Amino acid sequence: MKNIMLIVLDGLGDRPNQILSGKTALQAAFHPNLNRLIRDGQGGLMTPIAPGIRAGSDTSHLSLLGYDPERFYSGRGPFEAMGLGLEVRPGDVAFRANFGTTDSRGIVTDRRAGRLADGNSQLAESLNMEIDGIRFFVKAGVEHRAALVMRGDGLSDKITDSDPHETGRPVNRVMPVSPEGEFTADVLNRFLEVSREVLRNHEANEGRKKNGKPVANELLLRGPGKAPDLKDFREMHGMSGAVVAGIPMITGIGGLLGMHTLKPRGSTGTLDSDFTSKLLAAADLTKKYDYVLVNIKATDVAGHDGDAIAKKEAIERIDRAIGEMMRSVDEDTVIAVTGDHATPCSVRDHSGDPVPVLFRSKGILSDRSMFFDELSSSAGMWRISSIDVMNILKEMADRSEKYGA
Repeated sequence: MKNIMLIVLDGLGDRPNQILSGKTALQAAFHPNLNRLIRDGQGGLMTPIAPGIRAGSDTSHLSLLGYDPERFYSGRGPFEAMGLGLEVRPGDVAFRANFGTTDSRGIVTDRRAGRLADGNSQLAESLNMEIDGIRFFVKAGVEHRAALVMRGDGLSDKITDSDPHETGRPVNRVMPVSPEGEFTADVLNRFLEVSREVLRNHEANEGRKKNGKPVANELLLRGPGKAPDLKDFREMHGMSGAVVAGIPMITGIGGLLGMHTLKPRGSTGTLDSDFTSKLLAAADLTKKYDYVLVNIKATDVAGHDGDAIAKKEAIERIDRAIGEMMRSVDEDTVIAVTGDHATPCSVRDHSGDPVPVLFRSKGILSDRSMFFDELSSSAGMWRISSIDVMNILKEMADRSEKYGA
């Protein structure tokens, strides 16, 4: 049996961009190592989740790991919270959160509070409290990011977000989407009212005012969910597993599945500064674990920023790092590279476009794939969805079971 490495370039897929002479960032980038991998193996296009679906990173990663989101997804909040080190117990409700900035009318002027880089831990700690027997735990992540866990009796995740998801709009009042969410919505709105007062008078925000920085006076909540009941990765697939990622949501998924998680130096929740260290760490883990998933975030960040040049340059740096990694990974290791979704620079958000995928395994039949990009990969043999990737990898690694007699 062979070991497996899946490299997920977050938000990899794109659309033609005038800045790149009508090419995508992947088409414009110089990436000889990715091209070599696809020439030595097989290529194609992968549809995250299903055609036309604008997949989130959480649902697409679950799918890539072989867990159908239709059955197992319960909201991103629990994964984000667990990735930040918050305990999520049965019955808890967890949320993704941003520290944001609102004006005197409650209108959101900055959903990231100027990408808050200082005082976030103190701000988060000041919001730990109890209201009507419900305990609230807030923990800061990288920059403006945070997570919230509610713990107590009678809680439901059948509620709406407080985050309006764009600037220029007022903060949403949390509403129940079914009768069972009424108590949770009520106590959560009261928590947010108290939180605004705490944040308004916090010394960290006083310092930000003096320095002319946006204040973090609102905790914007989204993605409520309860911890899903997921089968352990080893039990599900008969393999030991590891996850190498800088963003808490991805390590949270891995931790929930009982996989070893590693956040190497040089990784943050917004941008990977050292791709080589991350990929070399993953290569080392393939000697200890049967399956290793690596997430690289920089391509998605550039897509959300609408920066096609930065996305192209990130792909080129990633490609050089893959070249370094290939010198240390065992030649029998099955390697796949794809994106979890497309984040076109022209859209600045996730889209439903398919993304290129490649599989390289010693001894497999090569197809007509010559270049790894959105258009050239269509010459390859595969037309698959994200849920198919695990089965293909297991078969190439001689780890699949026969279906039938």
